Amino acid sequence: MTPLIPIAIVDDHQIVIDGIAALLDKHPAIVIKATATSATDMIRLLKQEQVSILLTDIMMPGMSGRELAKQVKEAYPSIRILALSMSGQGDVVNEMINDADISGYVLKNISKHELIHAIEKIAAGGIYFSDEVLNELQRFSSQRQEQEEVRLTNREIEIIQLIEKEFSNKEIADTLFISERTVETHRKNIFRKTQTGSLLGLVKYAYEHKLINRSSTSRKDA
Repeated sequence: MTPLIPIAIVDDHQIVIDGIAALLDKHPAIVIKATATSATDMIRLLKQEQVSILLTDIMMPGMSGRELAKQVKEAYPSIRILALSMSGQGDVVNEMINDADISGYVLKNISKHELIHAIEKIAAGGIYFSDEVLNELQRFSSQRQEQEEVRLTNREIEIIQLIEKEFSNKEIADTLFISERTVETHRKNIFRKTQTGSLLGLVKYAYEHKLINRSSTSRKDA
């Protein structure tokens, strides 16, 4: 007889939970023991139900999936965690691996076959990460390694952020309480370290390495 795999599902959209439940409905071994639309409700349910695997969304209002995973791992170390998300950002995946020791991470666009395969593999003691997620992890690791090799100082990153906001050398100097000559020296070092030869190239580098936020407002848009 196939051992049962009791699971719990948490997602802030009930339609997602219903969709996953429908996909798993005919599986002879997977049993859904608890569902919730918030992390706090799931924590309460886990005190009442014994599950082997927790499927959790990442971006949820209130307590995030990352915080939930961390708390569950501390309170119930035997529960294995499979993260579900619309995107597999490398920094988010890396944080969940480090903070919550997750067993897997898949995107919500995966097929029924892949979802079942992920659950079965994790239940058997393995790990499962979607190919897209592994690619993002590799990209994130390469960017982080490159950034570490560049070794930008905190002051240089501050100046890059102000350059992106279209501050002049004088305005940067006034903002950071340093001389314009010091600003110019920092700019030369920044261009040398990042191997960029223009402001556009520098801003592109900063976005790619998450030194500045895409949603930040420039002076002209303020």
